[in-house]
Amino acid sequence: MTDQDWMTEARAFVGKQYGRVLAWDKVNSAMIRQWCELMGVKVKTNKDGKVIAPPAMLQVWCMEGPVQNNYPPGSTTENPYEVLKLIEAHDFPSTVAVNSELTFDRDVVEGEDLYYTTRLDSISEQKTTGLGTGYFVTLVMDYFSTAAKDGADEKVGQLMFRVFKFRPAQVHTPAPAAAGEAAIPKIKRPAPGVSDDNRFFWEGVKQGKLLIQRCKSCGDLHHPPGPVCPKCHSFEWDTIESSGKGTVYSFVVMHYPEVPPFEYPNPVGLIELEEGVRLISQLIGIKPGEVKIGQKVQVEFVTFDGDLTLPQFRPVA
Repeated sequence: MTDQDWMTEARAFVGKQYGRVLAWDKVNSAMIRQWCELMGVKVKTNKDGKVIAPPAMLQVWCMEGPVQNNYPPGSTTENPYEVLKLIEAHDFPSTVAVNSELTFDRDVVEGEDLYYTTRLDSISEQKTTGLGTGYFVTLVMDYFSTAAKDGADEKVGQLMFRVFKFRPAQVHTPAPAAAGEAAIPKIKRPAPGVSDDNRFFWEGVKQGKLLIQRCKSCGDLHHPPGPVCPKCHSFEWDTIESSGKGTVYSFVVMHYPEVPPFEYPNPVGLIELEEGVRLISQLIGIKPGEVKIGQKVQVEFVTFDGDLTLPQFRPVA
């Protein structure tokens, strides 16, 4: 089969609608409460007194749980990712998620039954990126509620999910530079984006200080910095210096794609400082497999490339 033949076969899937994937449980206040506690937000109710699910929970209701592909009875058995298998079979073995977008038509409240359907939206022309050569595949999941009063299913939101199915680029080891030949420039760490809102933070880091924005009106501490207090909406603020002590509230270990000059696997933590605010930082001085939630850490200011100072966190006994 020629490249043109198999891609014609793959593109025939575009527009295909896959069946329903049902939710195991009704939208319920217990899961909403737990979500809100973890995210640090308040539980809200509508005018009828029903608990409102935070919009970002939309995907959660129809997930299969810890066992892969364990969906409720009545869910479709179709594989909406079948086109990825076809592309993979023609020597595009790697997959990386590119981006996703959630949109919401209305609030979802306790007591509703949800499901979603999937549609293969598009397959791009062949593209070459820094990762390799392949195809961008876009799927759209539409979420519905069966609790509409008139008996008709009502759309409540949509997820657009895009992946890149690719053949990895060949990595060539450069030959040693000949005498007098210009050396290949070293790739530097990307510098943070500095604005009028966060300039004080990065200037403090250069001085070996971890500064936290504090509202002058209500005393609320918040990070990342912003022009207005998220609690009382005051524009008046100053800063306090953090002790730099905290715990690992959550973490991820980045494996791929490998982006120079970072080393991989790369543990990145959400650190809860003892003052109560959280910030994201690289974890150092620990093997990726040994990071644990609740682990005590201490800030360490590390300078890269001569002039870039970043706050990183090292575990302490």
